[in-house]
Amino acid sequence: MTSRTVRAQHPSHRDDIGDLVTRRPVPGPRLPHLDPFLFLNHHGPQTYPPNNRGLPFGPHPHRGFETVTFILEGELSHLDSGGHESIIHAGGVQWMTAGSGLVHAELSPASFKQSGGPLEILQLWVNLPSRLKMTAPAYTGLQRQDIPAIPLGGATLNLIAGHHENHKGPVDWLLGGFMSTVDFEPGASLTLPAPAGEAVFLYVVGGELKIGGEPVKPHHLIELNEGEGVQIEATSAATILYGHAEPLREPIVAHGPFVMNTREEIVQAITDYNAGKFGAL
Repeated sequence: MTSRTVRAQHPSHRDDIGDLVTRRPVPGPRLPHLDPFLFLNHHGPQTYPPNNRGLPFGPHPHRGFETVTFILEGELSHLDSGGHESIIHAGGVQWMTAGSGLVHAELSPASFKQSGGPLEILQLWVNLPSRLKMTAPAYTGLQRQDIPAIPLGGATLNLIAGHHENHKGPVDWLLGGFMSTVDFEPGASLTLPAPAGEAVFLYVVGGELKIGGEPVKPHHLIELNEGEGVQIEATSAATILYGHAEPLREPIVAHGPFVMNTREEIVQAITDYNAGKFGAL
């Protein structure tokens, strides 16, 4: 098996939203996307005081892609126009297929606004192929106990979608890819699968690591060369977001919360939203 090596390290750029610390490695000046992965926001880590205003993501629409939200610390309330509602706690994940369009809100529950506490959240946008852009919206809310935690010799792989050895993630990803987070203890070393031809999304949430023997930095998206596996060694406690999927190789036309294949489809999305076809909260 040929191990992938580091092609580039793309730093996150600060783009705070009010008092919410926000870093974004993609899209960035040298990497507009990593097909089919479109966008990543890293919120926190930070500690909210008691009687805070909570997260600012009130009702807003989406069409044409999926949002995957990882609650590393804190808790997150979800409500959407498809009738889905949940509160996900630390270690959990929200996987929402916007598809043909819906309106959702991601806010802090009343208990968090009252008591405060640590908060760290990742939100990843994953594209849908043209044939699935208008698929029916869907939502899966997972608590920590719903996600297989697979020990790997000093590391723990939290399997969200896809397969690892005899384990299967709880999300049936429409693209058929692999999605996980991995927590490392200092000194842990492992090789993760990275099928040839697939795009690998590897974001260093925190900690010090080496990939293929090369040191990589926290808060960086690591772009990799071709190969069939990724060899990772932790020099401190560390966490990564790790996924892979087949590239779509289709045109990408994005406008705010809509990601389609043509400008005409964007205009139609705006028209449909303004006409109330996405529903309402």
